[in-house]
Amino acid sequence: METDHGKLRQMLVDAISMMERAGIIDFNGHFSARLPGDRMLINSGKSVRSAMTVDDIVAIDMDGKLVEGDAVPPMEFHIHAQIYRRRPDVNAVVHTHPYWSTLFSMADQPVLPVIMQAAVLGQIPVFPKTASINTRALGQELAECLGDGRVAMLKSHGAVAAGSDIVEAFVLGVYLEETAQRQYMASRLGSVTVLDTEQVQAISRNLWKPNLLRKVWDYHYGKRG
Repeated sequence: METDHGKLRQMLVDAISMMERAGIIDFNGHFSARLPGDRMLINSGKSVRSAMTVDDIVAIDMDGKLVEGDAVPPMEFHIHAQIYRRRPDVNAVVHTHPYWSTLFSMADQPVLPVIMQAAVLGQIPVFPKTASINTRALGQELAECLGDGRVAMLKSHGAVAAGSDIVEAFVLGVYLEETAQRQYMASRLGSVTVLDTEQVQAISRNLWKPNLLRKVWDYHYGKRG
């Protein structure tokens, strides 16, 4: 994990801005990066996701107490805190409000590995409660729902992606939404072919590489206005 707080702040700003432009984060949504000492960087609750600056990033502890900055953190910081508490392998968490994949959770339909990029998502559980995750108890339930996975959907609400760094979490959020959109569009034409277990395992090994994940980040970074 990067230890340069300034670089991490800028990466969070870039990640949120790119996701907003891609329609994966709207006027809500938040992205965090773990810091040493049970702390995290996260965008403030009032931050304008379409006009982010490093001043919108605050540092808090796992109980939501401000460590750096003077803006109030998002009320759903519990999502991030409880995943970090449960998962020492996770150093970045994003809570998105995606259009396509949220349709699937609203309709109780699974997002399936129908494109190659979906192979890295793993099993995608759905958190069954339609609610803001604004208490420690709800955050714990969501973290348990995610388990050791990379992605979870929140019924009629959004999604969560957890990675070892900001780039991983960003790419997982992008891949989930791309998969859902293409699955939905293909289903209008007829039955959709789903990758089998052997294909998923082989493709995941090939695609889950730092240089290929960075390629996705660089593509979206290059589209910034």
